[in-house]
Amino acid sequence: MTTPLSGGQAAIEGLKAEDTRHVFGLIGSATMEMFDALYDADSINFIGVHDERTGTHMADGYARASGRAGVILAGQNGPGATNLVTGLSQAMAAFSPVVSMAGALSSGHVYRDAFQEVDQQALFTPVTKKTWTAPSTDRVPELVREAFRTALSPRRGPVQLNLPRDVLSGQAEFGPMPHPDTYRAQSLPAAAPDAIAEAAALLGGAHQPVIIAGGGIKNTGGHAQALALAEALECPIVTSPGHGDAIPFGHPLNAGQMGPRGNPVASRLVKEADVILALGTRLGFNSTFYSYDNINRAAQIIQVELEPTAIGRFFPVVLGIWADAPSTATQLTAALKTQQDRARATAWTQAFQAERAAFLAQRDADAIETHPTQPSGLFRALRGVLPMDAAITMDAGTLCLQATDALNYWSPKSLFTPLDFGLVGFSFACGLGVKTAQPDRPVVSLMGDGGFGMTVSELSTAVDHGINTVTVVMNNQCWGAEKAYQRDFFNGRYIGADVSSPPFDKLAELYGAAGFRAERLSEVAGAVEAALACGKPAVVDVAVDPAALYSFRRDSFKHRGG
Repeated sequence: MTTPLSGGQAAIEGLKAEDTRHVFGLIGSATMEMFDALYDADSINFIGVHDERTGTHMADGYARASGRAGVILAGQNGPGATNLVTGLSQAMAAFSPVVSMAGALSSGHVYRDAFQEVDQQALFTPVTKKTWTAPSTDRVPELVREAFRTALSPRRGPVQLNLPRDVLSGQAEFGPMPHPDTYRAQSLPAAAPDAIAEAAALLGGAHQPVIIAGGGIKNTGGHAQALALAEALECPIVTSPGHGDAIPFGHPLNAGQMGPRGNPVASRLVKEADVILALGTRLGFNSTFYSYDNINRAAQIIQVELEPTAIGRFFPVVLGIWADAPSTATQLTAALKTQQDRARATAWTQAFQAERAAFLAQRDADAIETHPTQPSGLFRALRGVLPMDAAITMDAGTLCLQATDALNYWSPKSLFTPLDFGLVGFSFACGLGVKTAQPDRPVVSLMGDGGFGMTVSELSTAVDHGINTVTVVMNNQCWGAEKAYQRDFFNGRYIGADVSSPPFDKLAELYGAAGFRAERLSEVAGAVEAALACGKPAVVDVAVDPAALYSFRRDSFKHRGG
């Protein structure tokens, strides 16, 4: 039995078949048939945003927190669609399953310099896993299915579906929408037994083994399997940058984030390990800067990855395993039960644990608690007040980069960052998406004043839809990373580095949110506690010393003798 539907109605039926619960978007005339169908779609909550870019960050945060596809709908072709590019590029770098849909020019107007014409197929192809333009009304549900199937299949990532006006307004006959289980894989590849045996022998014989847990552990919720393996080996486990929440903070084998931006304990372990198990990580830029300065050249590397092209891409491996990281960890744990002599490895682990405890104690002792507020003092205050179940989102920029390993992530999937895209203006919008996915969880977004200024209009989205996150604006009145480079490598020749910002606590109140201000460090804890308890979207404007600048990428300026 078939039913006549417009293309717009068929697209919404496709979303319903995927059990889509939330759609972020901005209305536009090009997709009115879809919005009219959404009006009757009681099972889908539409969250209207103020900018397609930030709406895409919301869909990205929702996808990462929920494990489901995040959906963004740009109602207008042309400028509405082009605004998606930054958000999709961000999602692409994070392997986040965002399904982006946008109106497109009527098919008969293509190549005629029509109003708001842009080649959306070409535009989105480089920044998505795949981009489609629906050729006819009858194929709309098929392409919606294909979009979700592609976004959610390994390695996950964003997709773009362009929907021409005539395709959405056209009519066709449609049968029942198939269930997703009929067109998506239900299992992931497991490691071959001989590979498990070889890896177990290498790990079991190691004197200084270390496990690097990456996105393949974090995004799958595989921390229990990774920790069982670490416990069987009695070896330290470090996390790749941006995935400091892959392993619970309080576990005694957790060394924290490694790499050139990680903490010194975890980074030293990777530089000195004789066997490295890279468990669901590419060993990419943020982890290594592609340099043996950050990983032991002599180490035997076992790399477990679901994306086969990532294996051995940047560092030669002694064993590459194309498989799901958590299930491989379970297989290895079982194989290691026969291993015996662990005395030297145990000594390595005990030495790390003592060093880790000293590092954490020193982190508190070194916190500068003076006025004006210093980053280390601010982070210590936040460590003392953030709930253990909080989800924390961050921007790029030096203040957030310093915070990444200065805060404690007690439960997996509690840290959401721009990762390799290094995007400023991400955190607040991402936090709204995370909160939408997990409404009962406290969500705290850290931003600089520059990045928050880019996205502050979404405060009305938060207020209108009751998305009660807390945004901590670390207000230092400058673009801190760039100003640090100008200070350290360009003789303090500042240009474009300073930012004039309003009092964001007062601005929040004008939007109908709650605003709090901390001029001194002693006021931070109380302000954040009040923001968490206020029952509204909240902004805490924290005055941070504008002279507290740090150059993270000193390697980029070696040519200047810095």
